[in-house]
Amino acid sequence: MSTPRPRPPVRRALRRLPLNAAAALTVLVCLFPVHWMVTTAFKPSTDIQSYDPRLVPSRWTFEHFRVAVGADGFALFWRNSLLVTLSAVLLALLVALGAAYAVARMRWRGRRQFMLAVFIAQMAPWESLIIPIYIISRDTGMLDRLPTLTLIYFMITLPFTVVVLRGFIAGIPPELEEAAQVDGCTRAGAFRKVAFPLLAPGLMATSLFGFITAWNEFTYANFLIIKQQDSRTLPVWLSSFQSTFGTDWGATMAASTLFALPALIVFLALQRHVTAGLASGGVKG
Repeated sequence: MSTPRPRPPVRRALRRLPLNAAAALTVLVCLFPVHWMVTTAFKPSTDIQSYDPRLVPSRWTFEHFRVAVGADGFALFWRNSLLVTLSAVLLALLVALGAAYAVARMRWRGRRQFMLAVFIAQMAPWESLIIPIYIISRDTGMLDRLPTLTLIYFMITLPFTVVVLRGFIAGIPPELEEAAQVDGCTRAGAFRKVAFPLLAPGLMATSLFGFITAWNEFTYANFLIIKQQDSRTLPVWLSSFQSTFGTDWGATMAASTLFALPALIVFLALQRHVTAGLASGGVKG
């Protein structure tokens, strides 16, 4: 029986050409708004207000960044966003780790119904809960407070975190923990010393998702922080570059660029673990 002849490189390249072209077009469409935001932040005001758009600034300037950093409340709102985001992510990881371990390792009545409820919560549009959350926050005196935003972001990121970590824990052979227990470890000690170090990709993937979700959230921050302006976050602060003469687009784009930097830094730091974490959490268990 003869073996099939390999396809010539040219034919393989021609067959892949439509897919490569579609991928390149998708990348261009996705990156163009980012390119426009960053270049506009460096453009002089004459280029921004010109009727002839420029893809590259005629002269690079940092004036808009000075305006953005010097705006009232920049450092305060940056601290608020960082505090709320990190608190929500850490709280979601702690709670989801226990829930995911209970679902993946233990057998108890209602386990499947619990996971079904988690999936439903993940699919539910959180914008539909604005009015109930507002009424509850108002009646309990939790309006205009950062802990309220922390709890909301925690609830938004928790279902996804539980789903990913559950799949990842299920992919770790339980025999590893059983061997540690035979050597004298408790169940909690076996998980901490054996399974937990293997969860790094899953923890990184869920941390990245939670960070980006909480960092970029605008609706709840704008809806629940009304009177106490010092409790605003960066997404709400971005809408402050308004005046009687209109929007200062240069300062707005500079502030948006500064706002996107933390999420970009976190993604670059965790990108090696993200793909493995999402794949393992999605297909195992």
